[in-house]
Amino acid sequence: MTKKIPVGHIDKCQICSGKNLETILSFGHQPIVQNYLTEERLNEPEITYPLNFCYCPNCGLAQLDYIIDPKLVFPLNYPYRTGLTKMLIRNFCSLADTLEKKYHLTAKDLIVDIGSNDGSLLKAFKDKGIKILGIEPTNAAEEANNKGIRTIQGYFNEKIASQAVKRYGKAKIITMTNAFAHINNLFEIIKGINIMLDDDGIFVSESQYLSDMMQGLELDTIYHEHLRFYSLKPLIKLFSLTGFSLVDAETISAAGGSIRIYAKKGKHPASSRVNKLIKAEETAGLYDVKKLKQYGQRMINAKQELMALLTNCKQKGTRIAAIGSPARSNTLLGFTHIDSHLIDYACEKSGSPKIGLFTPGTHIPVVDEKKLFEDQPEYALVLSWHIGEELIKIMRKMGYKGKFIMPLPTPKIVINI
Repeated sequence: MTKKIPVGHIDKCQICSGKNLETILSFGHQPIVQNYLTEERLNEPEITYPLNFCYCPNCGLAQLDYIIDPKLVFPLNYPYRTGLTKMLIRNFCSLADTLEKKYHLTAKDLIVDIGSNDGSLLKAFKDKGIKILGIEPTNAAEEANNKGIRTIQGYFNEKIASQAVKRYGKAKIITMTNAFAHINNLFEIIKGINIMLDDDGIFVSESQYLSDMMQGLELDTIYHEHLRFYSLKPLIKLFSLTGFSLVDAETISAAGGSIRIYAKKGKHPASSRVNKLIKAEETAGLYDVKKLKQYGQRMINAKQELMALLTNCKQKGTRIAAIGSPARSNTLLGFTHIDSHLIDYACEKSGSPKIGLFTPGTHIPVVDEKKLFEDQPEYALVLSWHIGEELIKIMRKMGYKGKFIMPLPTPKIVINI
């Protein structure tokens, strides 16, 4: 099946082309989450785009109905680096261990990572003596190459796939971690994977899991980078349309809850884990529009509760800073209208490229986390709340004495974990 998914508004499902998309929750117009602003740009117009969380009753795919040009969403100077997040590094090492044992990888095998960023996942394979190749469109590719992680800089497509096979051979395993839901030309990507992958090879993808998103009210995972929000039934449909089979799946804790799936060329049966997960998805209401809209209403309730909590704290004359400024947090800030009137500043680790800039849409200054320990504001909003327990312990050890605010799934004030 060949299908071009257009840039701009779409009125058809990204997998099955069904036309009856249901809007589960509208976030209004929001900026691109990684478009941090310089001080000079605060005086200029800021572009925003429709952000609507939709559902296809035909195949079960949760998705956006507006796609921004990927060159705007993932520009050359894209600031995100996987190597700055310890949780991801741990997950990548675990994934490398799992795949090495599961598929008996040797030094002769080639691992290809699409959307490889700074090469953090591939480093885990390289350390095992396994051949690696990354494909990454942004300047993170330069950093990876400088660290000895062989990376092709470019947007993955059939042409790059063919060139890579000629030069490096076929891949035993192709991975896409937090990238398979990001690319609009989905069917072209799978064609490229088909070109690069050995006939008995395995495609492994990790994406944020719709089940965890809904049950954990993770509204901040909905932003323009994430075009699709996967559960298993639509993935089975996708692979059946493209000559692959989904053969296995497992849930993992990364990024607030993700689904790791395994696919092979040709027709193959699904594992018992796949069937058990589908039953759990059905029980959770992931294929029920009415139930999904109930989750959407609960997200709206959480938004209102968070606004009330922060406003109450601010009216008492207290100061509120934010811990972390992950991309996902800008949906939360924009949707709840939490701006620099409520949050004094957001703290990032030393070395973060976001330091000295301002959050898109809400214009909160991003500063070095040292300021948190110097100022000791009364409250700290944990924007990286999906790793909140770990962060709170770290911040306490580093000397922060105030109280923490966890924004989701139930907004609350926390002293210690």
